[in-house]
Amino acid sequence: MSPLAGFRAVIPAGGAGTRLWPLSRAGRPKFLLDLTGQGRTLLQQTWDRLAPLTGEDGLLVVTGRPHAAAVAAQLPALPAANLVAEPAPRDSMAAIGLAAALLARREGDVVVGSFAADHVIEGQADFDQAVTQAVEAARAGYITTIGIDPAGPSTAFGYIEAGDPLGLPAAPDAHRVAAFVEKPDAATAAQYLATGRYRWNAGMFVFRAEVLLGHLEQLHPDLHRGLREVAAAWDTPGAADAIERLWGGLTKIAIDHAIAEPVAAAGGVATVPGRFTWDDVGDFASLAGLLPKAAADAAQLLEPDGPRDAPVLAIDARDPLVVRTTGRAVAVVGLDDAVVVDMGDAVLVTTRAHAQQVKAAADRLRQAGLAAWL
Repeated sequence: MSPLAGFRAVIPAGGAGTRLWPLSRAGRPKFLLDLTGQGRTLLQQTWDRLAPLTGEDGLLVVTGRPHAAAVAAQLPALPAANLVAEPAPRDSMAAIGLAAALLARREGDVVVGSFAADHVIEGQADFDQAVTQAVEAARAGYITTIGIDPAGPSTAFGYIEAGDPLGLPAAPDAHRVAAFVEKPDAATAAQYLATGRYRWNAGMFVFRAEVLLGHLEQLHPDLHRGLREVAAAWDTPGAADAIERLWGGLTKIAIDHAIAEPVAAAGGVATVPGRFTWDDVGDFASLAGLLPKAAADAAQLLEPDGPRDAPVLAIDARDPLVVRTTGRAVAVVGLDDAVVVDMGDAVLVTTRAHAQQVKAAADRLRQAGLAAWL
């Protein structure tokens, strides 16, 4: 597919992926890992997906300073000026807003899309179609989000309720967003699906740079002012001083709460359907679903950067998942749906049913001051 005229994309690459601890760590988070066995990390797969739509010069990556060198190494075609290193995490609004302010300063009111660095997507043609329609809705002045057609009544995601169609000839599937709703219980999720109006909220936003910044100025003027000032200094000799002086004082808030929800309430947010396969790799149960299905008497196995000659045994154990980098032999006996993660300095043993609770282990380590294992 040819690049879309006037379209740029930002890849926010942050977060430690604590529900995938100890595989995903603060120093090597999940977006820097090949979690699907395809020989490309999640960040590289995101680049591969977006570069045909923007051209290589049309992609920005916003990441933390500790990860900037690894991002540059994994994306050698990324222009140095388009690698934006945050001195400290200030949540998604600051990251995406800074990218929008930089692009507005450099190129004017271009259309910008934000796509997380750590999601897995299959179905490039359907992805291209969704982005193309989202760009058209954004040109019409809407903050636009791509809502994923649900594969089932999941309780792991927030939902987007689609309202009336926008009637845009170039974006025939675009609807106004009636509401964003938080993660529901199972019964409510089933009710959502029965209506046909709800899609999963994957956090993909497309907008004109100045439209986003205009909403930010109205809703969070101090954050808007700070981001504009940082962006104005970014490509100048005064960049370091401006960043150190301003960044730590920026409001820490997600784009969903800062912009998407209040603007949707005023009728300014649109949604287009994403008919591709999508997964945010949010925990080990999700990861297991992305790996090749194991034989009845075997475990699903992921060995990122590790030796692959030691045995992995599943005995009277249905569907275990084993992740290791050590090359040690692993046996799972009599435990269904077990998850065993062996990283050498840290070992996790849980079940798929408890996969969402793994974050609690990372939180406990942080609270105890044991950051070396995070």
